[in-house]
Amino acid sequence: MATIAFLGTGLLGGAFAEAAAKRGDTVTAWNRSPDKVQQLVQFGVKAAATPAEAVRGASRVHMVLKDDAVVDEVIAAARAGLSPDAVLIDHTTTLPALTAARAERLKAQGVKYLHCPVFMGPAAARTAQGSMMVAGPQALFESLKAELAAMTSRLEFMGERADLAAVNKLFGNALIIGLSGVMADVLTIAQASGVDGLDAIKLLGWLDLNGMVSNRGASMAKGKFSPPSFELAMARKDVRLMLETTGRRPMAALPAVAARMDQLIAAGHGDKDASALAMDAVKRG
Repeated sequence: MATIAFLGTGLLGGAFAEAAAKRGDTVTAWNRSPDKVQQLVQFGVKAAATPAEAVRGASRVHMVLKDDAVVDEVIAAARAGLSPDAVLIDHTTTLPALTAARAERLKAQGVKYLHCPVFMGPAAARTAQGSMMVAGPQALFESLKAELAAMTSRLEFMGERADLAAVNKLFGNALIIGLSGVMADVLTIAQASGVDGLDAIKLLGWLDLNGMVSNRGASMAKGKFSPPSFELAMARKDVRLMLETTGRRPMAALPAVAARMDQLIAAGHGDKDASALAMDAVKRG
């Protein structure tokens, strides 16, 4: 078993630290709010007063923090206690450009660093479910592969380009957030129509969303918007019906979609597939 540290013990970081302690690792943790670390003591996690104290003697240092600024601040605070052989494993969702710059800066300073964002919630972290992506030196990843695999049910090495995991995390979160916005609009349509929201969500379960991503999404990425299977002009008409049904109720996503459709139709693309919404994001085939 390893001696490891966790910097940041919010919902996800706390769940990771709890799971590591239950696996038998020696775990020390620090959090800006000390009470969040104290909640982990019952699982065998040792509370540290500072980041430097938390990382002293640790072979792996896991960070689950708010954003880039906090990551840089905490790394700077931890450096005094960091062993030369320790590896910083950053699970924070961060800006790709700043992630790449951080990796380059730490490499120049002789600090080992992997960026490992995840798609999982606290419950999944406690039971080693969900997905973890890794970007950074492949040799370093291989040396820690077994330890990282123990934290997740799916471990994917994205490549040595330092910002690749950060970019892919944004891909996934964009889909999650965007889908949440569209589902909110579906529930608004249901409310305006006197239909139970659970019945509306049940209908969404009939649709093959995975197929839409793999088929329509692939065509969009290739810039293939013709021949259409669902014309943009007709799709815009349907969005008009949705917005008219909801009246003045607040909507999360569809008004912005309608505005983009109007731009494309005005530019003469109404006869293309509705997936032409991605027209300016890809090379056109």
